[in-house]
Amino acid sequence: MATDGRAELMLKGTTLRLLALYTCAVLLGLASAWLWVTRVGMSGVDAGQWRVNLLAGSTRADAYTRARIAIFALLALDRRETLYYTTDRDDDDATLRAECTYSVALRPPAARWWSITAYAADGFLFPDKAHRYSVSGENAQVDADGRARFLIAPQSSPAGVDARIATSGTGGMRLTLRLYQPDDSLQRAPQTLDPPRIKKDGRCVS
Repeated sequence: MATDGRAELMLKGTTLRLLALYTCAVLLGLASAWLWVTRVGMSGVDAGQWRVNLLAGSTRADAYTRARIAIFALLALDRRETLYYTTDRDDDDATLRAECTYSVALRPPAARWWSITAYAADGFLFPDKAHRYSVSGENAQVDADGRARFLIAPQSSPAGVDARIATSGTGGMRLTLRLYQPDDSLQRAPQTLDPPRIKKDGRCVS
């Protein structure tokens, strides 16, 4: 009887160890997939801190690319129709933060229409009653040197901070630059884009 009891305990121990190993394997698989989708699994080329996915909208897009598109709310048209550039870093290679203020400057890209939109770390738009979600070629203010300039800032910023895109909460954020009907030269070589400049102006709210 004692031998049977020890055998049963050994069997239970082995089962628990196998279950623990299986659980760890599943969690590691999910974590690696999420990291691949949200951080490194983006097939494409860089233009400064911005990365453009060359497979978005393509029939050659793999499962990770499709998942990334779903998470970050891209319409995923073919790049002959649309190019999507994304970044979560500023020009100093620091992570973009929802609680901080950034100045953005760009020369209007060679495309029929463009827009820059901010997304929270979860892939959703920042809630804002004034609907300050994005800046586009239709409403951007272009200065004398031909650059569109605007601020991305928290809703709780001090008076006088004119945010064209309003954020809320804390944590990371991501910007997406959409180019609709880009010029042929950009279609052929998306990395030649003059990338939008993103500078943290030092103001962050707690």
